[in-house]
Amino acid sequence: MTDIEIARSIKLEKITDVAQKFGITENDIELYGKYKAKISSEFINKTKGNKDGNLILVTAINPTPLGEGKTTVAIGLSDALNRIGEKSVLALREPSLGPVFGIKGGATGGGYAQISPMVDINLHFTGDIHAITSANNLLSAIIDNHIYYGNELKFKKVIWKRCVDLNDRTLRDVEVGLSKEKRMVPRNDGFDISVASEIMAIFCLSKDIKDLERRLGNILVGYNEEDKPIFAKDLKAEGALTVLLKDAINPNIVQTLEHNLAIVHGGPFANIAHGCNSVIATKLALKLGDYVVTEAGFGADLGAEKFVNIKCRKAELKPKVAICVATLKALKYHGGASKDECVNENLEALEIGIENLLRHVDNIKNKYGIIPIVGINRYKNDSEKEIEFLEKRLNEIGVELSLLDVWEKGGEGAIDLAHKVVKYTKKDSTVKFVYDDKESIKEKIEKIAKKVYGAEGVEYTDDALEQIEQIEKLGYGKYPVCIAKTQYSFSDNEKNLLCNEPYNIHIREAIVKNGAEFVVIKTGKIFTMPGLPKHPAAENIYINENDEVEGIF
Repeated sequence: MTDIEIARSIKLEKITDVAQKFGITENDIELYGKYKAKISSEFINKTKGNKDGNLILVTAINPTPLGEGKTTVAIGLSDALNRIGEKSVLALREPSLGPVFGIKGGATGGGYAQISPMVDINLHFTGDIHAITSANNLLSAIIDNHIYYGNELKFKKVIWKRCVDLNDRTLRDVEVGLSKEKRMVPRNDGFDISVASEIMAIFCLSKDIKDLERRLGNILVGYNEEDKPIFAKDLKAEGALTVLLKDAINPNIVQTLEHNLAIVHGGPFANIAHGCNSVIATKLALKLGDYVVTEAGFGADLGAEKFVNIKCRKAELKPKVAICVATLKALKYHGGASKDECVNENLEALEIGIENLLRHVDNIKNKYGIIPIVGINRYKNDSEKEIEFLEKRLNEIGVELSLLDVWEKGGEGAIDLAHKVVKYTKKDSTVKFVYDDKESIKEKIEKIAKKVYGAEGVEYTDDALEQIEQIEKLGYGKYPVCIAKTQYSFSDNEKNLLCNEPYNIHIREAIVKNGAEFVVIKTGKIFTMPGLPKHPAAENIYINENDEVEGIF
């Protein structure tokens, strides 16, 4: 059966019944139908005296076209922890419509390790991303309206972009204000995908609605004729933006196919944003469960690095264990094997490709200070020789391997991993940051590039150097850096999978996100508005004769 058929075959519990298991009453939630709800801020405040549970991060190797199953493992692990008698809560991101209708597909897990209602979550869900899109574009409208009515703030340059939650490369660069009205001022503009917008980042990093409003007011939207910054609060926009987000800021709850609690809230991309679910949701989950399983997008060089250096730094989170997810097929792909060759035993390709895994494990253990466990999603044709080889290499560096069958068996397929997680959470671990707040932006970039990516050096365009200088002159050099880089490679070249020759990271742009309180550093050819593939998933999504959605995966 397909993922969508499996999801449809299992009868869900009412979300009120799932919530009740964790002390959440019907009065504490706002229902969105029978199977999804939002938790009230009043309930969140009531939990603040609870003891925090153990935070478990699920990350991965650099992704491949063969898929690794990171979200599937996160869901299966949480179900497995509940199966062995522990109290576990999931804290995941909301899917973006861009990948759902593009190439990557949905983000609700797979097989018998899914969160549900699968179709709802992958589509409009409770409307959070639409609210973020509306808030973003309201700010754009306010800016252009201000310029139309005389430009009292003396805008010389607008840096704020519009957004939409779809992959649409045509919108990367546009010209607005072309209606030829008397006072209309044409200017260049562009669109980001909503999940890469600053408002999404602010949404996910805010600690409460007051902090949200403060950050929204601090958004840097442009510069005046004296090259001084103009903020959203100068336009008196922060109140209206907050109103649009007043319901969205409350976390969403759904369930796994095994009827365990999942908090799904916020959805920034990890290659062009910070790639973690909301701080509010993670902290709530820690007050509700003894174990909280969360994930960070793409490989440990992107999502996990930002999880540690941005989210953990700002929210004072301390993950105990990190699961690095891979498949033997994906490791062989990193070793130079073709898609077809990855299906069969190929120790030569595995021996080369394992280096990608070992570098991620080294980052987790020695750069981030978190105890790593390698989780391998098994396939029926995985050879015992390859598994033995992998286990031997991991034993040499003191890292445990867990073989996973969560797609086929749900939580039962991660029982071994659950026991290992419980064992390692009892050990001491101290989260380490790759760089210090006080270091310059260039020092922060270069530490990530060399320590995490393994680059030999960093090259900057003249524009990037000027932008970094201006950002530091304005006093924003203390912020963490959020590096936008391809997810497919440690380098900024998506075709350089092996990374076995010296390479540099190429910095072409630096943008301060004053509301989010980090600096985005664009590398290589990365775009903040993705495009669709030649044959997008949208071509195969439809409603069948039973009025059911088909084709979402």
